[in-house]
Amino acid sequence: MYTIGQVARFLNVSRDTLKYYEDMGLVNPQKNNSNGYRLYSHYDIQDIIAINYYRELDIEIKKIQQIRKSKSVNDIAQLIEEKEQLVAKEIESKQYLLKQLKKVKEHSLKTTKHLGVFSIIDMPQFIVKGEITDVFTYEDYDVLKTHTDNSKKAVTLSKLMRIVSFDDEGIKGNRFVVVKEKESPDENTGEEVIAHKKCLYTIVDSEITMNNDNKISEIIRQASIENNCKLIGLSYVRIILTTYENGQERMFYDVYTPIV
Repeated sequence: MYTIGQVARFLNVSRDTLKYYEDMGLVNPQKNNSNGYRLYSHYDIQDIIAINYYRELDIEIKKIQQIRKSKSVNDIAQLIEEKEQLVAKEIESKQYLLKQLKKVKEHSLKTTKHLGVFSIIDMPQFIVKGEITDVFTYEDYDVLKTHTDNSKKAVTLSKLMRIVSFDDEGIKGNRFVVVKEKESPDENTGEEVIAHKKCLYTIVDSEITMNNDNKISEIIRQASIENNCKLIGLSYVRIILTTYENGQERMFYDVYTPIV
């Protein structure tokens, strides 16, 4: 027979864990009547090793209790399959989270580099997944949730793109679409694709964009003159980053304006 200290040392588990297993009815060591100390047989130790085996697989204590009562090999296989599916979903969720973290980091670096600065670059290709009537028509956000990559179906505003049409007289119209950036140029879903070579690209913040479309238009026109290029009358705008400065929300938008 072995004391709780010996078993804890043999199996590299804490005394509290062994007491917890006992409280949950997973192991039942004998008690020394004279001093109340727990005494573990080699059968008890085998039970603890089996319990640790399932705990390493992240099987819940309640499931282990069920296994201890009676589980056939087929029952074990089904239990493990259920756990496998759960872990696969968790991995998918973590992979999505990692992808989003990398994207936000990328947007942060882009904002530092391009805020208020114009460059001529190719626009990434965006697949149009849906359309909403207005960014403030929240009832339409079901379209966003339907086409998100997030398993939680959370609204992701970087998927919302505003297409602004304009001419020399000013803004002529707006269209709001839900987009997904193409992961590969060869990706073909048969859906509408937004793609333009040679765009005036910049990042602006909410201090400029807030109810001030004409100011944005003037900035773009001035940039086209400075870069000796001609506008086709479209701009593509989307939120890429949001932060708070001095308690005030500040949003950053990337703006692609095709040129010829």
